[in-house]
Amino acid sequence: MFRNILVPIDGSAVSRRATKLAMRLAHEQKARVTGFYAGLTWTPRLYGDSVLAGKVTPAQHANIVRNTASRHFGVMRREAAAEGVPCRYVHVMGDFPCEEIIKVARRFRNDLIVMGSHGRRGISKLLLGSQTNMVLAHSKIPVMVVR
Repeated sequence: MFRNILVPIDGSAVSRRATKLAMRLAHEQKARVTGFYAGLTWTPRLYGDSVLAGKVTPAQHANIVRNTASRHFGVMRREAAAEGVPCRYVHVMGDFPCEEIIKVARRFRNDLIVMGSHGRRGISKLLLGSQTNMVLAHSKIPVMVVR
């Protein structure tokens, strides 16, 4: 039924559970998995009118995002190898991870998105938002949510 599954990851325990489930499903369906990590775009941090906070350049930030993605993909690679699932890995930088997830799902013609949800409620959900809820609201591709 599913041929190409997108798995957005963030390194959390719920993300690892989503990865395990997606790999088992991909194995059963003889599907391919696309692992995906979205890092936030570098933005200058200012104190007052002009003092730059921190000393991370855009190039250093890109390197940090790449290394973080690689570390998270290492976990995914082990799961893919254990299940014998073909997997590709994509990382991007953007201001809104939910939008990047949907763009990548379209670009790679994924027919299912499997992603974790932290299950936040109340004020923390309001303040922190929910990338999963945003993907659910805007994706035309089916989304399987893992808790």
